[in-house]
Amino acid sequence: MKKIILTGDRPTGRLHVGHYVGSLKGRVALQNSGDFDEVYIMIADAQALTDNAEHPEKVRTNVKQVALDYLGVGIDPEKSTIFIQSAIPELPELTTYYMNLVTVARVQRNPTVKAEIQQKNFSSRVPVGFFCYPISQAADITAFRATAVPVGEDQMPMLEQCKEIVHKFNATYGETLTDPDIVLSSNKACLRLPGLDGKAKMSKSLGNCIYLSDEPKDVEEKIRSMFTDPDHIRADQPGRVEGNPVFTYLDAFCTDEHFVEFLPEYQNLDELKAHYMRGGLGDVKVKRFLNQIVQEELSPIRKRRAMWEQRLPDVLDILREGSRRAHEKAAETLADVRRAMRIDYFEQGSL
Repeated sequence: MKKIILTGDRPTGRLHVGHYVGSLKGRVALQNSGDFDEVYIMIADAQALTDNAEHPEKVRTNVKQVALDYLGVGIDPEKSTIFIQSAIPELPELTTYYMNLVTVARVQRNPTVKAEIQQKNFSSRVPVGFFCYPISQAADITAFRATAVPVGEDQMPMLEQCKEIVHKFNATYGETLTDPDIVLSSNKACLRLPGLDGKAKMSKSLGNCIYLSDEPKDVEEKIRSMFTDPDHIRADQPGRVEGNPVFTYLDAFCTDEHFVEFLPEYQNLDELKAHYMRGGLGDVKVKRFLNQIVQEELSPIRKRRAMWEQRLPDVLDILREGSRRAHEKAAETLADVRRAMRIDYFEQGSL
């Protein structure tokens, strides 16, 4: 069996460092590992429209921003197929068939759906398209016969529901769909990077993000204003590391080599944490160190992104060609699904 990756993002705005450490950096590593036969990376514009139906121009703009972020972080169109979800007509057809395998109660129990309904303050005004997007996501994953799906921790309930659909379909119609595995970051700090304000999750809607495309001065200003330990008022006081976003970011980003380059009086992050906890280390110094690390990480991303921004016709060609290849792959899967369900009437030649 081929080893295939399917992953992607909703184009709701520019991507931020939470996306980067949680998924994007890992995607690039998987893409370059040589361990996978096919890599599909989807810009999920149809899913973005489920709660932006009245603002399609915003989704259109964000498709471009996400494509630039993908190319900026190092997604290589020679190694990965970058495509636009709405350009693949097989996906909504598969979604329709899968809807018959899932109950309303099951979707209502999905923790990710419940959390996002609450976050978006939908109440009883939940669009049907938004409510059903776990089923749509299952169509996306199975259409490309993905064996591995690199996602953030908050998407695990979606993958579990996808696997349920795969099992139900195969039990009903025969072995047809591929059962995917979830791929999470091995660095626990990367699974859910908190916001700059200390909130549980970095979110565009909360305005607590560092974007991949932020200018150096903006990154520095955001890090300087980050939430820390509110009880750590003076440098000589002991400080808390647990629940302190600055140290969570250091867990996600820094290596021992960064200490050699930027903070040689410490061997590693454990020493820095120990000093902070016993007192004598101020927040300003720790934030300055974090800023140096993040700037070093983002610098090549910004440069590549700026280069592609000057080549927008080439970006469009990449998306067009990727969508063509993705369409061919999804069409093969849909044909297998229709055959398994015995609704390939004209292929059978008779009723």
